Amino acid sequence: MTRTIDSLHLPFALRELSDQELETVCAELREELIASVAESGGHFASSLGATEISVALHTVFETPADRLVWDVGHQGYIHKMLTGRRELLSSIRQSGGISGFLKRDESEFDTFGAGHAGTSISAAVGMALALKKTSPDRHAVAIIVDGSLTAGMAFEALNHAGALKLNNLTILLNDNEMSISPNVGALSWLFSRTVTGETSTAVRKQFKEWHRRGYIPEVVYKAIDRAEEAAVGYFSPAAMLFESFGFRYIGPVDGHSVSALRQALENAKRQDGPVIVHARTRKGKGFEAAEADPLTWHGVNPFDREKAEFRKASVEAVKAKSYTAVFSETLLEIAKADPRVVGITAAMPTGTGLDLLERELPEQFLDVGICEQHAVTCAAGMACEGLRPVCAIYSTFLQRGFDQVLHDVCIQNLPVVFALDRAGAVGNDGETHQGLFDISFLRAIPNLTIVAPRDEEELRHLLYSSFHYEGPVAIRYPRGTGIGCLTDNSLKSISAGTSEILVQGEGILFIGLGPTVYTCLQVSEKIHQDFGVRPTVLDARFVKPLDEEALRSLITSHDVICTVEDHSLMAGFGSAVLEFGSDHNLFTGKQIIRFGAQDTFTPHSSQKEQYRLHGYDVPGILARLKPLLANFRSLAPSSSITQAA
Repeated sequence: MTRTIDSLHLPFALRELSDQELETVCAELREELIASVAESGGHFASSLGATEISVALHTVFETPADRLVWDVGHQGYIHKMLTGRRELLSSIRQSGGISGFLKRDESEFDTFGAGHAGTSISAAVGMALALKKTSPDRHAVAIIVDGSLTAGMAFEALNHAGALKLNNLTILLNDNEMSISPNVGALSWLFSRTVTGETSTAVRKQFKEWHRRGYIPEVVYKAIDRAEEAAVGYFSPAAMLFESFGFRYIGPVDGHSVSALRQALENAKRQDGPVIVHARTRKGKGFEAAEADPLTWHGVNPFDREKAEFRKASVEAVKAKSYTAVFSETLLEIAKADPRVVGITAAMPTGTGLDLLERELPEQFLDVGICEQHAVTCAAGMACEGLRPVCAIYSTFLQRGFDQVLHDVCIQNLPVVFALDRAGAVGNDGETHQGLFDISFLRAIPNLTIVAPRDEEELRHLLYSSFHYEGPVAIRYPRGTGIGCLTDNSLKSISAGTSEILVQGEGILFIGLGPTVYTCLQVSEKIHQDFGVRPTVLDARFVKPLDEEALRSLITSHDVICTVEDHSLMAGFGSAVLEFGSDHNLFTGKQIIRFGAQDTFTPHSSQKEQYRLHGYDVPGILARLKPLLANFRSLAPSSSITQAA
């Protein structure tokens, strides 16, 4: 069967098609997207909902000369398909394939890369300012979903852009949750279409010119301007909000009508200042299950499209609970026993596991929106009043609240717990989502305790213990499942700054942090089998404070010291051990080897592939140690062994 999209040179050919032909293109693209993501997985519901928006934008604007800036990138799959990457869609988020987000080095149509929300308007403002100097006829367009508009940065950009009065800036608000203020529906669109139409725009410009020349008195000009503002506010409260920032408002537009979108965007290009085009869409449009439950179908694994069911994981994969689930259940248990405990999320209750707390104890749950800075300082305020807040935030997103952690929490030594999910290599989301930097930027902050459990059981104990330490605590744990070690329901307190020796060996010392401890145990066993000597394995547990007594004793009694971490080597855990050993002159005659992520941004691939890339999986560690191991063959295998429970 011949499809329209197969015969088109996209996106340029779109500009020659009728609205009816463009609707056919949208239907074909949506069908192809469903078929592809069903096989490969990826961000699904958002891109389905942005199909007509993507087509309309590439039709009205002369991309790539006009700049499209997509917020986050979850809604960008159709954009990728329109810009030369249809055949590559099956490789999305896989090693060597295309990114799940927008990347400047992937396509000239990807004008700005992003995986964090709320950046698009600022980037588009910067581009619009530059284009005014270099290419005055070119436009910059930010495409932002209503959820991202909760980010404070987005409102900073709106405030600045309105003051600049840029006539080459358009913001397309993809409202797929109906969280923007309600308005008078079709009447509002009719009104905004009228006041932004070609005739009205021309009259308005002429009116301003007459006022500038003095033909119209100031009092008359202001009275008419206020009357227009009042009418806008009556027909659409959303319009009143955006026009108060200095934007002309167009909408709400049917975001699944190419014709309506084209008309709105053409009107936007005619305005003499910045414009907001407000498009209403349905997340998951075109796939019934995704429309009914867009949260579940936001980011998906491969699925059976006919049954709308996700493919079952292997038996091995479901034996263990995820770290997120263990955190979620443990926090609920603690919160039930202590009403002072409050879980805080920045618009990610499901991703962080706080949805369980929300359902069971809604009065002890708070979702602040995509506002990490506010989340941290709000937690600080709660702590000032005697509550015990827990900020559950992905490691990568805590970067956005660094000053608040330092200035508002740690300087005042407030008892806030930061639960850093997705710490370490995160897999297919790639560079923008890696949790490989939290130790580096947190370790320098006084008063902050930093812990990393090796498994699910230790996560339970360290989360429980965090409420007993003095001051703020950051507890980091990875994406994915644990090792299946949960054996009882007890909660034990672990003293701050205490490590645990899991294997008492000789010659070589492995100091593991977090789940890399199990990598160390495997390497230790392999070395014992192949070389007759069993290395010591220490579960550090704490990045700060270090267990100085244990480190001093073990470093002194071993010849080769290896640190292993799922984190950047730059200012990471290994660096902390190096600093301690150097300060206390412990490394004379020793060989120190650090294993962790190299000083690069880690591209999208599986977590296992990322461990291998950086050389801190079992084969990578053994390969690096191989030249040293021959020196240990002569050592007697008389080690005292204490295996991890």
